[in-house]
Amino acid sequence: MYGLCDCNNFYASCERVFNPSLEGRPVIVLSNNDGCVIARSNEAKRLGIKMGQPYYQLRKLIRREAVAVFSANFTLYGDMSRRVMSLLRKSVPAIEVYSIDEAFLDLTSVDEGRLDELGHELARTIRRHTGIPVSVGIAPTKTLAKIASKLCKQYPKLNGCCYMHRPEDIEKVLRRFPIGDVWGVGRRWAQLLEKNGVRTAWDFTQLPQAWVRQRMHVVGLRMWSELRGEPCIGLEQHPADKKQIATTRTFDRDIDDFEELHRRIAQYVAVAAEKLRGQHSICGEIHVFILTNRHKENMPQYYENQLLKLPVPTDSTLELTEHAVRLLRQIFRPGYAYKRAGVILSDLRSKSGMQTVLFDATDCAKHDSLMKTVDALNNRFGHHRIGTAAEGFEPFKMNRNHLSQRYTTDWLQIIKVKS
Repeated sequence: MYGLCDCNNFYASCERVFNPSLEGRPVIVLSNNDGCVIARSNEAKRLGIKMGQPYYQLRKLIRREAVAVFSANFTLYGDMSRRVMSLLRKSVPAIEVYSIDEAFLDLTSVDEGRLDELGHELARTIRRHTGIPVSVGIAPTKTLAKIASKLCKQYPKLNGCCYMHRPEDIEKVLRRFPIGDVWGVGRRWAQLLEKNGVRTAWDFTQLPQAWVRQRMHVVGLRMWSELRGEPCIGLEQHPADKKQIATTRTFDRDIDDFEELHRRIAQYVAVAAEKLRGQHSICGEIHVFILTNRHKENMPQYYENQLLKLPVPTDSTLELTEHAVRLLRQIFRPGYAYKRAGVILSDLRSKSGMQTVLFDATDCAKHDSLMKTVDALNNRFGHHRIGTAAEGFEPFKMNRNHLSQRYTTDWLQIIKVKS
């Protein structure tokens, strides 16, 4: 048996933990620079607020319905996530942290007679110790556990846990579960399946195995088997290395100055390169893009990107910054006001298998030593305390006009209790 513990409306729930007056009130959390909605409470969803909806479109609704608005406080959310995951690790044999607010649970060695009790106990314990409401789904496979967790959110009477194990119960659920909501079914596959008369998860399980293999290959076949109760996707306790690393940002204002864009791109390279070294990888390609504000239809619009295949794969911030700035020069056009930019590192491979190039002018040993020192200092004294001159010396301003306190990670912002 497998479980999935999913924190309900996680970012909004984190804000409510330290402000109980928000209970029952619509709450939304905004992206970087207060751009668009990235989290909603159930009350906000009922008002029709959509995920990804621009903040400026909601101002009238927010005032009329007294919606509580928060800037993304990732420091707080990350710490609350670590607390939830720590409780899970103490309660079950093993977990796979799937995202900041989700974790799969290995329950294969737990007596099936106590799984339902265990699921409810997990939900109570996490709520009691962190204040975060969770939905625990338990089923024979990870895909079915995902569905059970969604059911738990839809039906509050389940009290935090849905134990879905009897074949007749699974069939009943799958007959009503939309195929587009199944874990792993993207838009392209959903369209393919619906064109072939597949509307529900149950319809999918009734397709011939050969049809699934031919059109959806091994990944689709695993999903098909999982929905039929056959475990095919095991627990990954050590997350796989990323195939691509991206750092993209929306600016706090429109930018038309090349030098400022230059500094921002250099900063994004530094962030991506640090992550690259963190998983002991090197990259063979770098991709830079810039675009204007599409919401300002009266302004000239421009989007451009450029990809470079590196002559020698690297993880050096110095080399990657040089390549990225060269790409930026190629795509920058005067006369446009840019709102967003990003750097994407791809063609990632293990550094341990790196093959040296005889005529490479770069002193790789010196670069490695320098990058290790920079990373060590930043880990000790705070991110980006040491950087390249291209990044500038002042952090870029972000619009975070609705930021809550770092209640759990800063002694100066710890919550105060009045007697």
